Amino acid sequence: MDVTASMVKELRERTGAGMMDCKKVLVETSGDMDKAIELLREKGLAKAAKKAGRVASQGLVKLAFSEDGKNAAAIEVNSETDFVAKNEEFVDFVTTLSELALDTNESEIEKFMNIDFKGEGTVTEVLNNKIAKIGENLNVRRFAKCQEPGVVYVGYTHGNGKIGVIIGLETTADAKEVNNVGKDVAMQVASMNPKFINESEIDPEYLENEKKILVQQALNEGKPANIVEKMVVGRLKKELKETCLVEQKFVKDNDLSVEQYVNNIAKEIGKPIKIVSMVRYEVGEGIEKEEENFAEEVAKQMNN
Repeated sequence: MDVTASMVKELRERTGAGMMDCKKVLVETSGDMDKAIELLREKGLAKAAKKAGRVASQGLVKLAFSEDGKNAAAIEVNSETDFVAKNEEFVDFVTTLSELALDTNESEIEKFMNIDFKGEGTVTEVLNNKIAKIGENLNVRRFAKCQEPGVVYVGYTHGNGKIGVIIGLETTADAKEVNNVGKDVAMQVASMNPKFINESEIDPEYLENEKKILVQQALNEGKPANIVEKMVVGRLKKELKETCLVEQKFVKDNDLSVEQYVNNIAKEIGKPIKIVSMVRYEVGEGIEKEEENFAEEVAKQMNN
């Protein structure tokens, strides 16, 4: 019986085993799915599947840069516990993945998972081996590649990899010349978490939606309808200063905006510097964590 790609995909989804392992056992079992699953379990390759349902919301963010700063990459890999996130083997694994992300031409996580991991198999296969060995669900969640002509990238990692930020600076300066200013801006992004670089990046729909919310808030406060519009314009400008990076007060010197600080450094070195991109990864952001209630768990056990 011919083994099809859809059969391999189904077996991977059901067991969490690597693609080549799935294909091999399907060939061995003449396409019998149940026997293939049994064979994978016997080989110890289906262990990852048992852990796949557990929430992995801890982990690590790693950044990688080319020597000239013209290429950069960020990757987030999740684990179930912070203990594993500090495990040397896990840290080395994520570091290697960041280097692979820097070198790959792939931009989609699905394709990235199929690239070679230092001759040890695909990223997926090595990941599943780590899951089986470490004993926790692990997940390569996302990665970003940064490479634009005329842009130099600088990064900052906070809290031993809990937050990673890459800043893209359009400049004629080299990586060493803009390292300090880039790191300062990256630290700003890590701490203040701006949504946009500047107002020109803001989606008009987002602005309109924010305006509606602010109008309703003002009306709910009992403000007269005839002055609400002027109030909202003022409030919106204030909000934009908080959500746009270049408008924010510079954390190291509140007398300056981020844009003013960058412009001052540009004058000092005699070369233009403009913030054109940012990537901010925070471990576990947006992942729904399981809320465990110990008292309820004990009650359930007593009732069984």
